[in-house]
Amino acid sequence: MTILTSIAVLSLAAWGWLLLGRGFFWRTDVRLPQRREPARWPPVAVVVPARNEAAVLRDSLTSLLAQDYPGHAEIVLVDDGSTDGTGDLARALAARPPLSVRRGGLPLTVVSPGEPEPGWTGKMWAVRHGVATARSLMPDLEYLLLTDADITHHRDSLRDLVSAASHSELDLLSLMARLRTVTPWERLTVPAFVLFFAQLYPFRRVNRPDSRTAAAAGGCMLLRDEAAQRAGYPESVHDAVIDDVAVARAVRDGGGRIWLGLGDRVRSVRAYPRLRDIREMVARCAYTQLRHSPVLLMLTVLGLLLVYAVPPVALLAGLAAGVPGAAVAGGLAWAVMAGTYLPMLRYYGLPPKVSLLLPFTAVLYLAMTVESAVRHARGRGAAWKGRVYTARPGTAEEGAGP
Repeated sequence: MTILTSIAVLSLAAWGWLLLGRGFFWRTDVRLPQRREPARWPPVAVVVPARNEAAVLRDSLTSLLAQDYPGHAEIVLVDDGSTDGTGDLARALAARPPLSVRRGGLPLTVVSPGEPEPGWTGKMWAVRHGVATARSLMPDLEYLLLTDADITHHRDSLRDLVSAASHSELDLLSLMARLRTVTPWERLTVPAFVLFFAQLYPFRRVNRPDSRTAAAAGGCMLLRDEAAQRAGYPESVHDAVIDDVAVARAVRDGGGRIWLGLGDRVRSVRAYPRLRDIREMVARCAYTQLRHSPVLLMLTVLGLLLVYAVPPVALLAGLAAGVPGAAVAGGLAWAVMAGTYLPMLRYYGLPPKVSLLLPFTAVLYLAMTVESAVRHARGRGAAWKGRVYTARPGTAEEGAGP
């Protein structure tokens, strides 16, 4: 057996394990759990951290203002040092909502906490003030809906989330919003991004009560306030760049039940029209996900090359060099890889042929991950809208893995 054949067989074995032994990460049927309307609708505060989000606020905030929720619910939007009029636009939308919103909807409070204190990320500083404001406005608060400023919600979203969380006795319920796939680069990279996230944090494994894997999708998280206080949230994750994973771990470690799934009617309107936009998004936090470890980076590079790059290389090289064992193993591994991608492509309404491009997309993400490490080495850390964060040993990011 040649070296090429051996590597191809190893890649095929890796895909066999991923297919059957990684929590069926490739399945897309983990949706909102069974819902039953509670006898009493609990009070809910919707907290929206927003920094320079005027471009998307008309869609996202309007969808929140229009929520049809039978109980007491209020929105707290935290203007995190915006320079584009985010806070003023939010007040204007609440004061003069479109006709569809005037039939009901939620009241809005806008607060501006100023620049974050040392040791806090901007988002968590905004969340801290949003949660504190919500608790002061609603002394009987039971749930917090933490949602990003680029996320739109169906009119019944809050009702559905609360019904599911209360019926299943969940302390943290989060939905992976359906991301935008309009431009060619978005169609190439966005479904793969969700697949890689599910591969790292298999939804079924996260949702098992006895699982050690903790994760959440930060765009839409319904958190029981009692569980938040028990976990010391948000102070306990004040320096977390990947705050959704950190809060899920804190809630689970505090004895809470967590659940993660795909959200059909929760959508992101954030646009990533160019490859540069996607690169900035990945490079901002990829090395943080690896806990700023050169060893983990090296293992990730080798692992991604083995799993994603070897199959097409082995197939083509095996055919060219007349090594049938390498060609067969590489072809089978590529077929399994493409097969695991098909459910996600169907979920996003994309043609099956895109699955054959997954090796190329994976290599793109690998290059972005390496760039993230290079940025960290140069002191640029995780940059987001004018702020740069570099996690320190012992901070929330150190324990953010599965």
